[in-house]
Amino acid sequence: MKKNIIFSTLMTIILSVSIISCGTQKDSPSAPKDTASTEKAIELNISAAASLKEAMTDIQTEFKKVKPNVTLTVNFGASGSLQQQIEQGAPCDIFISAGQSQMKALDSKSLLLENTKKDLVKNDLVLVGPKDTKLTGLADLNTDKVKKIAVGEPKSVPAGQYADEVFTKLGIKDAITSKLVFAKDVKEVLAWSTSGNADIGFVYKSDALSSKDAKIIETVPDDKHSPITYPIGIIKASKNADAAKSFEDFLFTDTCKKIFEKYGYGIA
Repeated sequence: MKKNIIFSTLMTIILSVSIISCGTQKDSPSAPKDTASTEKAIELNISAAASLKEAMTDIQTEFKKVKPNVTLTVNFGASGSLQQQIEQGAPCDIFISAGQSQMKALDSKSLLLENTKKDLVKNDLVLVGPKDTKLTGLADLNTDKVKKIAVGEPKSVPAGQYADEVFTKLGIKDAITSKLVFAKDVKEVLAWSTSGNADIGFVYKSDALSSKDAKIIETVPDDKHSPITYPIGIIKASKNADAAKSFEDFLFTDTCKKIFEKYGYGIA
């Protein structure tokens, strides 16, 4: 009899706890869903001019805060080489060139998504050398003070194209041809110009500011070359066009404008 009473009491307590527990669960609001963790993981392949490397590193960090499910894989190189890779079918969602001609070439072949080609930033062309250089400017190019001039390969490197325009405008192209050493991109020009492999070189202002070993000898006047603007476009064959558009829009936000200005770019 005593055992039955104890058993009944225990069952009453258990049922009471269960009822209270169920009521609490019913009344409690459900926990918010983590939408970021449920979004589909996306990888965007970006082909970008080599000179954008430092700025893009910061931009990748900031974009991850906004779109944690999107991974940016960036292929840096000479704009002309990247253009050719895209034409040959290399995986690419977004192209950022250091020159207009490469983007126009893709557009003329209908490889860009309509209404996505825009001017992103602008840059300056500068003459650089090592920190201890005694050279003073463009006037030194056609003198015995300079033995080697580093430039990007004009056919594939926009900075090399701009430098070639400078030589023509100054009327010294034929006189200095034997001094020219051609690099695959501006980062290589910068390395040669600061290490002694060349006496002087032509790079973008953003490249020079990113190097602790470079001295800006002179900023080339704008009237000596074509305007330096970096266009961006989304590749029509992209399988992630919406995500690509989202990233393109992000590049025009105040957050990215501050990053570009930090690295020496102007807003186009």
